[in-house]
Amino acid sequence: MIRRHPVALAVGCLLLTATLGLLLRPLAPIDETRYLAVAWEMHTTGNWLVPSKNFAFYSDKPPLLFWAINLVWLVTGVSALAARLVGPACACLAIWLTARLAQRLWPEDPEAGGRAALALAGLAVFALSGSLTMFDAPLAVCVLLGLIALDAARPEDRTSWTRFGAAIALGVLTKGPVILFHLLPAALLFPLWSRNEIRWRQLPGRLGFAVVVALVLVALWLVPAAIAGGPAWREAVLWHQSAGRLAESFAHARPWWWYLALLPVLGFPLLWSPALWHEGRQISWRQDRGLRLCLIWAGAALALFSLTSGKQLHYLVPELPALALVAARLGRNVPGFGLQPAIIAIGLAALAAVGAGFAPLPLRLRMLFDPASAFLAWALLAVALCWAATRWRGAAGAMILSLGLLLATNLLIGTTRTAQVYDAAAIAARMATHRADGLAFAGAPYHAEFNFAARLTKPVAELPDPAALRSWAALHPQGLIVGRIDQSTPPWQPHETILFRNQDYGIWSVADAPQTERNPG
Repeated sequence: MIRRHPVALAVGCLLLTATLGLLLRPLAPIDETRYLAVAWEMHTTGNWLVPSKNFAFYSDKPPLLFWAINLVWLVTGVSALAARLVGPACACLAIWLTARLAQRLWPEDPEAGGRAALALAGLAVFALSGSLTMFDAPLAVCVLLGLIALDAARPEDRTSWTRFGAAIALGVLTKGPVILFHLLPAALLFPLWSRNEIRWRQLPGRLGFAVVVALVLVALWLVPAAIAGGPAWREAVLWHQSAGRLAESFAHARPWWWYLALLPVLGFPLLWSPALWHEGRQISWRQDRGLRLCLIWAGAALALFSLTSGKQLHYLVPELPALALVAARLGRNVPGFGLQPAIIAIGLAALAAVGAGFAPLPLRLRMLFDPASAFLAWALLAVALCWAATRWRGAAGAMILSLGLLLATNLLIGTTRTAQVYDAAAIAARMATHRADGLAFAGAPYHAEFNFAARLTKPVAELPDPAALRSWAALHPQGLIVGRIDQSTPPWQPHETILFRNQDYGIWSVADAPQTERNPG
């Protein structure tokens, strides 16, 4: 199976692992809960132009992911599982596109696509990101579509440049102008890696045409959305989420070397292979246009994101296919490369898990990982993965390690109290029963954590201070208030306390409040 159908194997294993993970763990707060809330509000309001969060216009992210979820719901009905399969589906598409790109870059190597697919599925950060309802796996699809279009571009071929512009537009609709960080360097340095004869003086015209195509396609959504969203939404989208964010990004809130320090994590376990490093020193990168493209693509994105202040590990997920392509090319000469350092690291993690199972953990951790024997099960699975990686070496071994670790971790979450503690369902159930009486969230900012789980059709009022709380309570005598106990919450005793995100959340009924709190005047 590995030799005959490696791409199908990589896609199938990632999809199966991700689906099992969805069945084992709840939506991760606050990102996944927030994005499904936005998709739910798009469904319940019928407004596909301007996304909303807690029924107020939401300008932080473009609408493509929410459109995709709602298109799925048109077929399946509203379902958390169906919505959460969008991310894994995009990750599987990215694996297939990576194999396609490998075949285009190295047509003389018929097995390059299969090795690249296995290598991408074998990158732990990609496997994790692809199992989440986030924007990075869909953005990776847009980047790969753009690079495949670029590779096919010829001097007089407007079709490929149109496809490149469409890929830019899809990227903007997925996560905004940041798509340019991922695609523009390869386009600007096109003559350095392309096999097609496009001269430097021809490049501005071709790129200008592609940018016009992208602007036209984005405008089909942005213009009517800007009209519907009003001045505040237009300012937020056109300035704060694009030019404003870029202008503020050079404050270096995190040091420039932050991504460099995390490269071992981003490249785990492929970057941990001594054989691949040795082969990388032997091969001629100048004479291999595919390796040149990967170096430009990943290297430029690493440099650009290192210069910005807002750094998150998953921002570089769209560059992980480049790393997989490099590993596939280097693995041509060392197909059975070993992952001994990564195996040793997993073995040490297994020993740490065994120690944690017997150690006197703090109360909060004991509450999360109950029963403690789950640590021992995770350690046994990790040891089994290490054995399998020594038997199935190369990219297949990397895939076994990464997907196995992801599944083992989801089993640890799903078989302990962690799944219950991080599940919004308990609080959402209380809120759902009081929808008609009025709902409010006190203290910390509300990120719509419970809107989807409770299937709310009206906004949750935000009460940042005691004055706002008293005013709201006076207007909603039967209302329900939710908030963290350690935040600015109601001064009377909560009706119920629920552990969520490993913090104590209170449920207060306004009917239980003292008369002075319900009638402050």
